Amino acid sequence: MKIEPAETDPASQSRVRAAARVPEGREGQQPIISCRGLVKKFAGRAVLDGINLDVYPGETMVIMGGSGSGKSTLLRSLIGTFQPDGGELTMFGQRLNGLRERKLDEVRKKFGILFQSGALFNSMTVAENVALPLREHTDLGQEIIDIQVKIKLELVGLREHSERLPAELSGGMKKRAGLARALALDPKILFYDEPSAGLDPVTSAEIDRLIDDLTQKLGVTSVVVTHEMDSAFTIADRMAMLDKGRMIAVESREWFDRLRKVPTEEAAAMSHDERLIRQFLRGDAVGPITERRAATNYADDLLGIYQPRGVPPPSVEATRAVE
Repeated sequence: MKIEPAETDPASQSRVRAAARVPEGREGQQPIISCRGLVKKFAGRAVLDGINLDVYPGETMVIMGGSGSGKSTLLRSLIGTFQPDGGELTMFGQRLNGLRERKLDEVRKKFGILFQSGALFNSMTVAENVALPLREHTDLGQEIIDIQVKIKLELVGLREHSERLPAELSGGMKKRAGLARALALDPKILFYDEPSAGLDPVTSAEIDRLIDDLTQKLGVTSVVVTHEMDSAFTIADRMAMLDKGRMIAVESREWFDRLRKVPTEEAAAMSHDERLIRQFLRGDAVGPITERRAATNYADDLLGIYQPRGVPPPSVEATRAVE
């Protein structure tokens, strides 16, 4: 099975995929979020290495990748927690690089964030948690705030639980309460950090349906960071795949679905990046990801020394107390 676009050189193929091509039906439309050559370094190491990504109004973009791929760093860069070390980041047509905190706060009012844990204040009721952004960032009277809180809680199915404390909620209810708070200021963009993490399959499916419903009803743009493939293929319009800080694919959900269904006997003819993506999507135990891990030098990793390939690493005895 051939996956388009086809390139014989894996590096060229990665560059084509990372170019964030305009998706079908979006011609002439300006992206609501745009990254061009985005770089973020820690201790001199590039955790994000030239990221290109466009997100268009009203779509659900799922960002995925294995542990250490850079997806959480990308999310934190998008919401302004990290300042890029290179490249350009724009949102709502405004360049965010080097923006002062006060100006950045004005941009932040236009998006909401559902944190992985829900990040609710334990001393506040559900209603008080949802009301907090309205009290902090608007001049609305208490009566209007109360109405807005009820509307947001109704959207996530928690209006009858408004007076409960976070400790009295299940994991899924905490996520929904966090989502109601993220919706408080009627954002144009919603960022989700692992929305299904720690939830049972049924509750996870409910959260997926809620994300999809909110996107359709409110017309918000959703950016979802996840490694849960069932969730990703349920909610995504397009998907982006990160690997070791590189953006190796930005394609439609259908493209990724075709790739994960390529038979094993045909997969050998695909490029390295395509085989890597296929292994990640399928959760296979054998493939480029595991081959790369197996190829790392144990002695070098453990002891910080160079060990020639083919030479067995030094033995390491268990630590024992001196008698």
